[in-house]
Amino acid sequence: PSARRREGKAAALPSATARRCSPLRRRLPRSLWQLGAALFVFLCFLTVTVFLSTLTPKFYFALTVTSSFISGLIFVFEWWHFRKYGTSFIEQVSVSHLRPLIGGVENSSPAPAAFSVGENETNRQNMPECKVWRNPLNLFRGAEYSRYTWVTGKEPLTYYDMNLSAQDHQNFFTCDTDALRPSDTVMQKAWRERNPQARIKAAYQALELNNDCATAYVLLAEEEATTIVDAEKYFKQALKAGEMIYRKSQNCHSQSPQHEAQLRRDTNVLVYVKRRLAMCARKLGRIREAVKMMRDLMKEFPLLSMLNIHENLLEALLELQAYADVQAVLAKYDDISLPKSAAICYTAALLKARAVSERFSPETASKRGLSTAEINAVEAIHRAVEFNPHVPKYLLEMKSLVLPPEHILKRGDSEAVAYAFFHLQHWKRIEGALNLLHCTWEGTFRMIPYPLEKGHLFYPYPSCTETADRELLPTFHEVSVYPQKELPFFIHFTAGLCSFSAMLALLTHQFPELMVIFAKAVRAAWTATMPLGSY
Repeated sequence: PSARRREGKAAALPSATARRCSPLRRRLPRSLWQLGAALFVFLCFLTVTVFLSTLTPKFYFALTVTSSFISGLIFVFEWWHFRKYGTSFIEQVSVSHLRPLIGGVENSSPAPAAFSVGENETNRQNMPECKVWRNPLNLFRGAEYSRYTWVTGKEPLTYYDMNLSAQDHQNFFTCDTDALRPSDTVMQKAWRERNPQARIKAAYQALELNNDCATAYVLLAEEEATTIVDAEKYFKQALKAGEMIYRKSQNCHSQSPQHEAQLRRDTNVLVYVKRRLAMCARKLGRIREAVKMMRDLMKEFPLLSMLNIHENLLEALLELQAYADVQAVLAKYDDISLPKSAAICYTAALLKARAVSERFSPETASKRGLSTAEINAVEAIHRAVEFNPHVPKYLLEMKSLVLPPEHILKRGDSEAVAYAFFHLQHWKRIEGALNLLHCTWEGTFRMIPYPLEKGHLFYPYPSCTETADRELLPTFHEVSVYPQKELPFFIHFTAGLCSFSAMLALLTHQFPELMVIFAKAVRAAWTATMPLGSY
């Protein structure tokens, strides 16, 4: 026991000594600690200086070559990432990962408050609109998209676009009562199939169960028919079956909510079939018949204006050169309370340009000034370009066209492709219209120098269009970007660093002795400007 007590006292001595010394350590002057730290840093600096003074020119050459090579790789990767995704990889990593680590993100969430009407309107205007819409003039997969694939070997539709179409078909052509009919159950599975051949096979199975299955004929018309004539035959069979089912649903739609859902589904099928039949007639040259079918469809189902059937009607009337009828349609749908589209805005500009384009001359207009009609035409063009700034490059054939997607993004490049694909011929038909567009469209950008912050006639241009358009348009198409993005800082920095280090490597290789003398002079000058007291 006495030995253990002696060991305990011996173990307690260091802690007691530390407690007595800690006040002494705290009482040491702070300048003494700073002097010790400065001496340590200075000794490290002297060691590095001695090491660098013994280096040979080969080391400097290898150093500059390695620096140039690494910075060149970073520059190439940054440029590729910017071209593909529109952002700098280094900036993206800095914002996403490094900024939270250094406390740059504010975690405080705004408390709910009662905003005024003006504040709500401002917030709504600043909110980007990137809703994807069904293309009202979309082509037929079997008769048009597939033929393009057979000829060129390229896929004109993206997976994202086809997936949206599959969702549309399930929303349009299915309902909760499909389980009561075996043919509709088969078609419900068919719309979910990814393989086109599996969908076609399921459509034939549905017809074996029920020869009057309208949705089966719709699928065959869209995907199996290789010509517009064959598609029209299938759609006529679908129309016959769809009208019969629609009349039955009308008679019993008030019996239960399930019957109301079935009536909505049968209405969607009937409207879709009639619209596609009108489009078949338009493509086969029976334009007056197509116009009549579209007008009857709009009168019979006036509440389905969200399907944008009037855009099909506008294109057919322009083909007939019935400009008075086109103006009447615009008077109804080019309203401030209704959603706009490129077809509405650019058709209105085309009609106003038609009144002055034949006699328009830039030289004459610069001398005498613009007349009232010319001012109205120019303002209409500026309005259309502000809504969708991508269209003029396709109309003026400054960019090549591709087949339009099945879905479009309003004010985006996908909408511009879809509009120009069908309406370029109408602009060419009016003499001088493209010349007037060529002379005036770029003036729009002087009116809205900061389109992402403030618009002139419309809301600020949404900043999310590029990402959505890249999902909708095929990869071989170069997506139009507005406004043009400036190169990120790190691309300029890595390019400058690569060029500077490559120049140093070349000079070191050509003049090794002079570069070593220069490096030592720079090091000596830097050492002279860093005295011990600066630490």
